[in-house]
Amino acid sequence: MGSVPEEEKAPGFGDLLSDLREVYESGRTQDLEWRQSQLRGLIRLLEEEEEEIFDALHEDLGKHRLEAFRDEVGVLKKSVVDKLQNLKNWAAPEKAHTPLVAFPATALVVPEPLGVVLIFSCWNLPIGLALEPLSGALAAGNAAVVKPSELAPSTSAFLAANIPKYLDSKAVKVVEGGPEVGDKLMDHPWDKVLFTGSSRVGRLIMTKAAKHLTPVALELGSKCPCIVDWLDSNRDSQVAVNRITGAKWSTCSGQACIAIDYLLVEEEFAPILIEMLKSTLERFFTRPEYMARILNEKHFQRLSGFLADRRVASSVVHGGHFNPKTLSIEPTLLLNPPLDSDIMTEEIFGPLLPIITVKKIEDSIKFLKSKPKPLAIYAFTRNEKLKQRIIDETSSGSVTFNDAIVQYGLESIPFGGVGFGQYHGKYSFEMFSHKKAVFKRSFLIEFMFRYPPWDEIKMGMLRRVYQFDYVSLFLAIVGLRR
Repeated sequence: MGSVPEEEKAPGFGDLLSDLREVYESGRTQDLEWRQSQLRGLIRLLEEEEEEIFDALHEDLGKHRLEAFRDEVGVLKKSVVDKLQNLKNWAAPEKAHTPLVAFPATALVVPEPLGVVLIFSCWNLPIGLALEPLSGALAAGNAAVVKPSELAPSTSAFLAANIPKYLDSKAVKVVEGGPEVGDKLMDHPWDKVLFTGSSRVGRLIMTKAAKHLTPVALELGSKCPCIVDWLDSNRDSQVAVNRITGAKWSTCSGQACIAIDYLLVEEEFAPILIEMLKSTLERFFTRPEYMARILNEKHFQRLSGFLADRRVASSVVHGGHFNPKTLSIEPTLLLNPPLDSDIMTEEIFGPLLPIITVKKIEDSIKFLKSKPKPLAIYAFTRNEKLKQRIIDETSSGSVTFNDAIVQYGLESIPFGGVGFGQYHGKYSFEMFSHKKAVFKRSFLIEFMFRYPPWDEIKMGMLRRVYQFDYVSLFLAIVGLRR
């Protein structure tokens, strides 16, 4: 089977890694037909086990089946289909330019798999954050190990039971367990590690990876801001509020790395925006099951702890009710909580939404530049000059105008933070590929000015080569110019 039983975990994972390397070195995973078969297997898994996936996500997070389809099953299947349709082109060698002085010569960029890769997935999108990168790793021709989050046990068990049924169990393994298992996995050299989760654990992963110089891609959370400009049209304003409400509360109850963390609005517009958010929340969440629950008691206590600060509690303008029995928190709006409070310095990862006011909407840019680079910046505005300033003057993993979170579902653009690696669509394929440079030359032409002994004539020749001054170079070679 492709999953690893509990009793095999204690000694470490040397044998597991050796078996995977043997499979990879055999060339089995590099065959294009094998890669395509694995992608087709993922599509069948998503289609045939859809209801079981919905059940697992509901057990772990209380997700409604429509939310589960929208954010994980549907968007993931679309992405895998895109890989299957484009894989042949992505895997083909790409011609590169060669200078005339090298004639006759050819240059190619050949994508090749990295080898055996390790994928740590997270609990909030436990299907998508496991299978999207896995689809890229398999499309690129790697053998892979998936370590699901132990905080989503039903989904972890689902992946362990079903991945061996639909994928090559010799080349794809699922390893279940807690932090100690992840720690043991990182004791071994991998060809690449992708970790999705908190900055705290990300630091531990990087520290362990340094021992083997293992390349690591990190997908970490952040405080994703949303600028809300005053929109003249009532309809546009309501559409903006619909999208803000959906992006904050209908995606795992705000427990998502790209969920809106806080709003920036002009002082004059804030009261209107708050009333629109209140009425929209009432329309959207008419039943408790339409919003996912908080993951566990620890996370529930962390979120309730934000309001333990009296300064923060006094800023609540809507909601604020917590139910520890059901691990549910009412959608909560806060107006200008202190900027030095925990709720404004830590990632919220829950259904609490601070609203920060500025004198002019343009002041929001200065505010953002004073903060760490976010995974995403959102802005609702018709002001083209403001849009360009946000693009030019801020740095983030992505910028989305007049919507939120939907960029996650686009295969045509990369997803990821600044400097930590990007994936989705072709970028998932590229994350787990090495672009090998291949250069071929003929023995036909040889230029001796590239070799010692040196003199100023050879220096002149080299200068002409690097300036692409081929006419002058030719004249110098035939003795018509010095």
